[in-house]
Amino acid sequence: MPPVRLGVLVSGSGTILESLLASALPIIVVVADRPCRGLDVAREASVPALLVDRALFGGFGPTFDRSAYSAAVADTLMGAGVDVVVMAGFGTVLDQPVHEAYPDRILNTHPALLPAFPGWHAVRDALAAGVDETGTTVHVAHLEMDTGPILAQARVVIEPGDTEASLHERIKEVERTLYPATSRPSSTR
Repeated sequence: MPPVRLGVLVSGSGTILESLLASALPIIVVVADRPCRGLDVAREASVPALLVDRALFGGFGPTFDRSAYSAAVADTLMGAGVDVVVMAGFGTVLDQPVHEAYPDRILNTHPALLPAFPGWHAVRDALAAGVDETGTTVHVAHLEMDTGPILAQARVVIEPGDTEASLHERIKEVERTLYPATSRPSSTR
């Protein structure tokens, strides 16, 4: 049986991508939605790095064509021969075309213990709720944000004096271990 080939979606600094690459996962392409350091990280690791710039699809405002953009991302991933998609800090919510191309084969990580604190402000929401702990979740991405099956979770204690930034950084430290371990195809575990 041929090895499972991963495509990684990035938008930012590439720190999650760095942890995935350090784990020697079978990553065959990295795709970004905007110019970012993540593309440089891929290139430095000799992994093809492609920009599918959402600026060409209406950017970040009300004219953004999410469906057309999602179709372009799906076409790019399929053209590269990707079997499983790993979102690594990818900032664009993708629409139906990607989910049709990769049903139940898109992984995502979230900075909370889902189903608690879904959405964009999970760390802020956990602090505001006054809970003692939060964490990170690796899950299968579905069309509805943060609703797919949970694959793995790790807890992070909220310390006195934590700020959104300090807590988020500690969550990322845990995520950088949990996500690569969970993203490893079962044939290579």
